[in-house]
Amino acid sequence: MKKILLGLIAVIVIAVGGFFGFDLYAQRRVTREVEAAFEQVRATGAKASHGKIAFDVKSRTLTIADIATETGAQSPVSVKIASLTMTGLGQTEAARVSADKLEFSDVAIGVAGPSPTIASLTYKAPRITVKDYSAPAGLPQLPASSSIVELYRFAFAQLASINASSVTAPSLTGALTFSAAAHAGDGAGGTFDYSGLAIENMKDGKIASSKTDKVAFRINSQAAGKPVKMTGDLANIAATDIDVGAMAAMFDPAKANDDRDYRVQGHVSVGPYVITVTPDAVAATPGLNMRIEGVTVDDVRINPSRMQLPALLAMIPPPGSAPPSPAQARELLEKVAGLYSGAGIGNAEIRGLSVETPQGPLKLSSVRFNFEHGKIGELAVEGLDGRGPQGPIKVGRFALKSLDVANFMRLSAQFSAEKPSAEQALALFPLLEGIELKGVATPYKSTGKPVNIDVFSLDWGQFVGSIPSRLRLVAKLAAPVDASDPRQQPLIAAGIDRMVVDADLGAAWTEASRSFALEPVKFDMAGLVKASAKVSLGNVPREAFSANAAETMGAAAQIEASAIELTVHDLGVIDLAVAQYARSQNVGRDAARSAILETIKAQGDAIGGSNPDATALITAISRFIETPGQTLVVKLTPRAKAPALQLMQLLKIDPQSALAQFRIEASTGL
Repeated sequence: MKKILLGLIAVIVIAVGGFFGFDLYAQRRVTREVEAAFEQVRATGAKASHGKIAFDVKSRTLTIADIATETGAQSPVSVKIASLTMTGLGQTEAARVSADKLEFSDVAIGVAGPSPTIASLTYKAPRITVKDYSAPAGLPQLPASSSIVELYRFAFAQLASINASSVTAPSLTGALTFSAAAHAGDGAGGTFDYSGLAIENMKDGKIASSKTDKVAFRINSQAAGKPVKMTGDLANIAATDIDVGAMAAMFDPAKANDDRDYRVQGHVSVGPYVITVTPDAVAATPGLNMRIEGVTVDDVRINPSRMQLPALLAMIPPPGSAPPSPAQARELLEKVAGLYSGAGIGNAEIRGLSVETPQGPLKLSSVRFNFEHGKIGELAVEGLDGRGPQGPIKVGRFALKSLDVANFMRLSAQFSAEKPSAEQALALFPLLEGIELKGVATPYKSTGKPVNIDVFSLDWGQFVGSIPSRLRLVAKLAAPVDASDPRQQPLIAAGIDRMVVDADLGAAWTEASRSFALEPVKFDMAGLVKASAKVSLGNVPREAFSANAAETMGAAAQIEASAIELTVHDLGVIDLAVAQYARSQNVGRDAARSAILETIKAQGDAIGGSNPDATALITAISRFIETPGQTLVVKLTPRAKAPALQLMQLLKIDPQSALAQFRIEASTGL
């Protein structure tokens, strides 16, 4: 479409650019000026010709027949127009010409070899109408270079200089032929049919709206040596608030240091979109039926200095060139990362995706994301409904939070040269700051029973270098108990056929106070036990989060243990443990409970009076086991500064001495 627009712009400029004023309208002068414009085009190496020229002075109508142009580039672009009629020619300003209406009939545009995989591309439009046209009077200076950057910059600049109340094309057809490089088979190609194309209110480089009622395409190719036919329909394509001048900034070398964000488009909507792939009757691959109800994109922005698009395009090797060296490939990835860094999307959404698969239909309610300077704020997939080998699968929501696409590409370029070390690999951590799952239901093995994940949310952040110093996990899930697993037999014996787990775990470091807290720490295993804890550490230096192992260990020696609080509420886990012990010892439950209490009492007697706090803890634990449904609360407070590493080592070799470093409070209650 951009090539069509470029061709039409050139034709319009050729037709009206030679007028310097309208004080004298004469057939001979019009012919001379139009011919001069065509000659200027031919002087660039292109071909340009026309047929009869007619000019009606009274109605100020110019008609040019049989226009034909062809560029002299390696991939030539040809434009043919059976007739161009300009009605109501005038001059609204000294340097601009105008026309009430332009009418193109039987327009044909062809491109030979536009890409390595496409041999030819053609478009035809029976009629194109432009109303209230206004453009610069002089023929613009054509770009000296034939580079793609210069051509796009020239096209956008010329488009930005044109004003029109409307541009319409009732229909447009296109056709393409694949080259041998596409490996699509002999005679592979396709057709495209557009209907209801319209652009409204082009003025001062901005377009108020554009729309296409429908696009239908058909592509014939081969896969694994078998014919494949692809057909599709795309309806209701609409865009608003288009800034052509902002698009031109991407290709302007003068904007290479411009760090401003340019809004290039306000709103785009498309849909429904239907695509069908039908293999040959003997093909081994299945067909495809896909439908998307709608796609919307809002607030598209670009930043020229970050994108550096001309530099990126200059690095792309021409067709037939040798593969890039590893250093060139890394540099190219760096430039692509810059391209992402310079792009912004306020919000993008795909709605109502459905695909027919061999296992059954796959449905997706929506995919949403936003994009800001190379980073996706949130990528959310919602309402997934499909079927796997074991049965139906549902996902209410899956989301990735703060995904840094640009820096991922930069690190990929860096790691492509050599395998990263463990410390270097940690640099991947900050590229993603969270994962969320909700409403998941999937079969458990072949039991027909589901595993449910009501919520699984893992977030991390507050990075010190590449290491997060804040973490939060929230999870609630349920799964059937596996009767074939010997480790789960006690649950089956207790009449528990499904486990439900609810957890909320948090950890955060505060640099100002040099404190690290595990809070909240909550764990609820429905029907068995409910527990919570608070754990804090003091004198935690910044170096504890270093990616260097030696530096981390040195900092860890400074960390001090602080208060610890543990609360456990028995919901049946004690009875379950007693029953398991009774079965293993072949005794009754009461005898099993008594044996467990005797063992605990013996441990308390071994401690003796050396640590009254520890004795009180043993007593509280005994009461907790003796009476079902109790709540045990244990609080440990350091008696003095207690280096955490030393306490951990002491706990391994002398637990009693380690406990003696704390003042212990223990209690039970219902």
